[in-house]
Amino acid sequence: MIYQFRSKAGPDVIMLADLTKRIFDILGRPLDPRGILTVEQLPNLITALETAILKDLEERAKVNEDSENGAEKPKLADRLGQRAYPFLELMKQARSKDEPVMWGV
Repeated sequence: MIYQFRSKAGPDVIMLADLTKRIFDILGRPLDPRGILTVEQLPNLITALETAILKDLEERAKVNEDSENGAEKPKLADRLGQRAYPFLELMKQARSKDEPVMWGV
């Protein structure tokens, strides 16, 4: 399943269901087939996602230290910051222009 996020503030962002579900779990929001992130909600949602990205980076740094001792390295494709960046940027643009972010399937 593919989700398309839209806002008048920036370009559309398309994400697969696995990433969308992961992000919405971080945001503490249910993932409905259609919805809206209001302008009032965006600052808290942006902070929550940025915090999760930083935590992911810290965990990866620790795993990388452990991998030097023989443990398996994490896959680069699973990096939250890289995968969530377009969505995070859309939310930031929407916040700066006082526009909501909407999505549908």
